[in-house]
Order: sequence, then C-alpha cells, then structure tokens
Amino acid sequence: MPSTTPARPVHPVDEVPPVRQLAAFGLQHVLAMYAGAVAVPLIVGSAMKLSPADMAYLITADLLLCGVATLIQCVGFWRFGVRLPIMQGCTFAAVSPMVLIGTGGGGLPAIYGSVIVAGLAIILLAPVFGKLLRFFPPLVTGTVILIIGLSLLPVAGNWAAGGVGAEDFGEPKNVALAAFVLAVVLTVQRFAPVFLRRIAVLIGIVVGLAVAVPFGFTDFGGVGDADWLGISTPFHFGAPTFEASAIASMLVVALVTMTETTGDFIAVGEMTGRKVEPRPLADGLRADGLSTVLGGVFNTFPYTAYAQNVGLVGMTRVRSRWVVAAAGGMLVLLGLLPKLGAVVAAIPAPVLGGAGLVMFGTVAASGLRTLAQVDFKGNDNLTVVAVSVAVGMLPVGVPTVYEKFPDWFQTVMNSGISAGCLTAIVLNLLFNHLPSKGGSAAPEADGLTSGGGQDAVEKPREEIV
Repeated sequence: MPSTTPARPVHPVDEVPPVRQLAAFGLQHVLAMYAGAVAVPLIVGSAMKLSPADMAYLITADLLLCGVATLIQCVGFWRFGVRLPIMQGCTFAAVSPMVLIGTGGGGLPAIYGSVIVAGLAIILLAPVFGKLLRFFPPLVTGTVILIIGLSLLPVAGNWAAGGVGAEDFGEPKNVALAAFVLAVVLTVQRFAPVFLRRIAVLIGIVVGLAVAVPFGFTDFGGVGDADWLGISTPFHFGAPTFEASAIASMLVVALVTMTETTGDFIAVGEMTGRKVEPRPLADGLRADGLSTVLGGVFNTFPYTAYAQNVGLVGMTRVRSRWVVAAAGGMLVLLGLLPKLGAVVAAIPAPVLGGAGLVMFGTVAASGLRTLAQVDFKGNDNLTVVAVSVAVGMLPVGVPTVYEKFPDWFQTVMNSGISAGCLTAIVLNLLFNHLPSKGGSAAPEADGLTSGGGQDAVEKPREEIV
C-alpha cells in the first residue's frame, strides 16, 4: 500500500526554477556584479603597469575564479559553502595592500603568496567566527545591513555619472541615461507580470543598452581584440613568494573580509527566511578561504560575498541558491571565453548606475526593516545605531580621512562596512551587556549580561523577520 506521508516542502532557497528562469535570473546577477568583479584586477594591474595582455589575463582569471567561488558557496560540498544565494567576487578591502605589495618590489608573486596564506588562515579561523553569531542580534545586523546599502550608493552614483575616470564624468547625458534605466526598472516592477517583475533589473539593463548604442555610449572595439578561448594556468606569473610584511597586511584583510562576509550572510539569511546558524556561517567562511587559496594559485585575488547581489536578492525576492549557482556557471564561461566577457564589459557605466541605485537602496531599506522591530524605548539602542552608521559612513563620505594612519588601521577602517560592523558590536556590548552603574543586570544563558531594554534586541532572528 503506497505511503500517504506528505512530502516535506522544499525551502525557497533550495527550489530549482525552470531553465529559462534560471538563465534570466542568473544573467541578472552577473550583470549586477560584473563591473565590481573586473575593477579589482584593473586597479591592481594598472598600478603595477602591466601589459594589456597581462591585464586581459588577470581579468579572465578573475571571472573564472568568481564563478568557481560562487559555485562552491551556493552548491557547497562537505563543510564548504553556506548554501545560500551568495555571489562571490574579489574584495575591494585587499586593493590598497595588494598595490603596496606589488609596487613595493614584491610584484605579483608576493601578492599571491600572501593571498594563499590569508586563505588558509580564513579556513582555520572559520569555526571561531561561527561561534560569534550571538554578538549579532537584530540591533547589530540591522545596522550592518543599513551600512552595507549606504556604502554601496556612492558606487551607483559614480556609475550613473559615467564611471570613475571617464572623460565625460558628470555629463547630463550620463545621468539622464541612468535615470531612464531606473525609470524602466520601476515601471516593470510596478506594472509587469510577476515573472517580468523578478527580472526588472535585467530588463532595465537590456533596454538601457539598446538606447545607449545609437547614442554612442558603447564601445565594442574590445570585442574584436579579445581571444575566443582563455585558460588560466597555476602560477602563470611565477612561483609565489612569502614575505612577512605582505602576509601580515593580507591577514588583516582576511579579518576584515570575514567580518563583512558575516554581515552579508546574515542579511541574505534574513531576506530568504533561512536563519544563518553558527555551522553554516563557518562553512561559508571556509568556502571563502578555499576560494582565496585558489585565487592565489590561479593568478587572482581574495574572494568575498558581493553586497550588490544581496540587494538584488532582496529586490527580486528570488531566493533560490540555484539561480546564483547558474550565475556562477555563466562567470566560468566568461572566464573561458574572453570574447563574451568583452561584450558584457561594453555595457556603459550609466546603465549599471541606474540599476544599482534601486538595488543598493534595497539593501539599506532591508536594514531599516530589521531595525523597525528593535525596541528603542528606555534604552541606548538609538545611540548604538547612530554612532555605528556615522563611523561606517565616515570613510565613504571622506575617503582620505585615515590616510595618515598606519596601513593596518587603514585596511580596517577604510572599509565603511567593517568599521561600522565593529562599532555596532562593541557599542551593543557596552550599552546592552555590561552591568550599568544603576544596578546589576541578570546574566544570560550564554554568559553575557543583558542591560535594560534589550528584549527586542535579543529575540531570535527568525522571530524578527
């Protein structure tokens, strides 16, 4: 007699959409992160005055490893991968240290040696970070998600103006194109059927590109110069060298990226309804470390979760990790077929800017939604949020504010996300866990003490969302 036990419902994170939806949703993720992904090798290669051929090699290697890292993170194997819709790309926190290492005489081999060591350190430290989730109540996570979104908005603004370094930066035509793309995205999201609403960003980029071509915004000259096939081989630029100073600076970067990635994981966990527990967090960070080691071997750089794609998950409400895995497969193809990568690279910056404004704003709005559930009456929670956001926005608004500080300090504090996150954690402990002078606080089960007014802050995240 057949069993009548109903099948367990599949969580939206684990659902596999039809192929056509996988392709459309995945392409949307690729376009959202492409500019950021290629920016790191472009900046480092330019600073080291590499030849055009070497620059092209760095970019294709980066795209290939972005895809591999995304697949490891989304699909996962054994204790590697958070198994959430997380897009991976090169971290910007490593740019300044890598430029200093590369131009200081060590060259690319010294960069790759320090990257490999940093990746191994992340793998070893992942279980430790996995135990720190208790320091991320909704007061902290909401603040961090808000800072992530606000930190990304200047990136979208630079794209909308034409891209940093563009000769026509700030021209009204660039802003007008970005505004047009934003209007298309909003129109689709408001009036189109459900499926089209979920690819509103992709539609906006495609329509924007169609308008940009006849008005001379695009340059497809690089497509003809690109090779049809490109394969990244291990240690293409020579065997790695291991210099103490380079390793020390990259270990600081590793701690910064682990902090940022933890915030991104928690954000996606709240958006998708799958709470990030200590073990999945450790698995996700371990995947970051493995991808970073592979980056050092295959001629690219440290990897981390990309916050712009976090915003896309929140905006489209497409929660399947297999969508982002499909995007990872597309990045692998772009890395193996440089001509395809050149086509995507020809998308004008203002087109990406118009889409970025709504995506990055969505991240900030998600942070506000989490904070709306926190109790701000009769406690100092408002101070925690205010100071954390202020510290996080300081390097975003004034990029040179820490330029006279030591390199390790700049590495940590020049990232608004890590600066704001660390501030939120410390202030939450100071105001909500240490006993106040007015009276003692009751100890909690985890050994911490809880100050007054913390009830809403200490609720489990699944109750908040």
